[in-house]
Amino acid sequence: MFNSQLPELSELPTSRQLIRSTLIALGGAGALLVTVVLPSEYGIDPTGAGRILGLTEMGEIKMQLADEAAADLESEPQLNDIPLVEAASPPAVAVADRTDRKEITLEPGEGAEIKLRADKGVRITYSWSVSGGAVNYDTHGDPLVKRRGFYHGYGKGKGSVGQKGSIITAFDGTHGWFWRNRSKQRVIITLQTSGPYTDIQRVV
Repeated sequence: MFNSQLPELSELPTSRQLIRSTLIALGGAGALLVTVVLPSEYGIDPTGAGRILGLTEMGEIKMQLADEAAADLESEPQLNDIPLVEAASPPAVAVADRTDRKEITLEPGEGAEIKLRADKGVRITYSWSVSGGAVNYDTHGDPLVKRRGFYHGYGKGKGSVGQKGSIITAFDGTHGWFWRNRSKQRVIITLQTSGPYTDIQRVV
């Protein structure tokens, strides 16, 4: 612990010096208030310096925006003035079963995809067969709102000449099949589907 020597009385500022310093600080603050703060914040320029410095126009714009915001707030209906209306849930619409048959011709190396649109939890029965060779396939689905990197598969395989079965849709969206002809000859794929879906079409 160090002992510091107290300053001599002659080194301390006098009361007059303290009062003078305080008055100078107040005068500087007042000058800033009149020449900078009032013009830039409220558009009030008693000295004219704010207009020369371009601060008065800034303050006038701020005040105008504040007035417009207050007017908009007054014109908006208050929460208590708005009648509360319960939103009715849309009635469920039953989708009738349908049956479709699609035929696709694929050249060597060519791919194709057929998708149908269906709600979540419905059963789609299907069968497809290949004439002229074999194909690789991927049965999968896409939700209505796609997410990057999302994949939901129902099954896939290589060198297949056909498949049949059913899928239970995992979500509202599109569900279907992608085929790729890896053989050296043209093939024909025949797809038959049945179930409560709304439409079916080739997308690739």
